[in-house]
This record gives sequence, structure tokens and C-alpha cells, in this order.
Amino acid sequence: MKIQSLSAAALALGLAFSALAAAPSTLTIDQAWVRATPPNAAVAGGFLRIANAGKADDTLLGAETDAAQRVEIHEMSMRGEVMEMRRLTAGLNVPAGKTVELKPGGLHLMLIKPARPLAEGQQVTLTLRFLRAGERKVSFMVHKQPPMAEHDMSQHKH
Repeated sequence: MKIQSLSAAALALGLAFSALAAAPSTLTIDQAWVRATPPNAAVAGGFLRIANAGKADDTLLGAETDAAQRVEIHEMSMRGEVMEMRRLTAGLNVPAGKTVELKPGGLHLMLIKPARPLAEGQQVTLTLRFLRAGERKVSFMVHKQPPMAEHDMSQHKH
């Protein structure tokens, strides 16, 4: 009798974990790009947009890639007339129902000590680690300048 109860409990637990693992992520990641680098560059900036359609906050804890020695999450801000950059060691909050943009001059990923120069048109894969969503492999395109958003009409001329 105890063996049947244990087997039923194990089966129920296994099904619960399978359902959790199969649950779709509430995060959408797009507009991922890395700035092209000159030879021997010490760093490269990575940018993207993370939309959280879920009912719970998530946190971008970190990232890694074969294209650089390490990846850090950074924030740039103005203090008076001085631009400051600092590492976000506790990660980056992605609030429920909100979109967080990592872009030049603000929040960004810093690829420290790139393994090779990053040239326009290449792709770089980063593994992003989230507190709730787990690991997500994301392909970043390499661009010299920020790519124009699909629906950005600010540069449109008649």
C-alpha cells in the first residue's frame, strides 16, 4: 500500500514539474543587437528589449557568451554634467506587464574583452539568465549604428 502511494506521489510530482517546464515564458525578447567593434576593443555594448507579459516581475540576473570573456549588466546615467556608468550586480528588474529597453546611453549589456572583433552583419549568441524564466539563448545582430526600429517613423521624410 505504501509503495502505491509513493508511486502515485512521484508520478504527480513528475507531472507537475513537466507542466511547469512546458509552461510558455511570459518574456518576449527582441531588437537584440551588439555594436560592431574595432580590432583590440576592450568592450562591446549589447542592446535589446524585454517585454514581460506575465503577472509577476522577473529579473535578468546575468548573461554569458563565447564571444567575450564575460558579460555584465550596466546602467548609464547623468550625475550633474557627468555621465556615469555602473554595474548592476543585483540584476535588472523586468516588471510584470512592462517592457524594459536596453539601449545606447542607458541600460545595456557590456561584453568585456571580446574574443574577436565584432563585424557588421555577424551574429553573436548570448545566454540570458532570468530568475523566473530561466535561461534564454538570444541571437544578437552586429551593427555599427543602432538599427532603425521597424515602426520608427522619426527619420521618415516626405
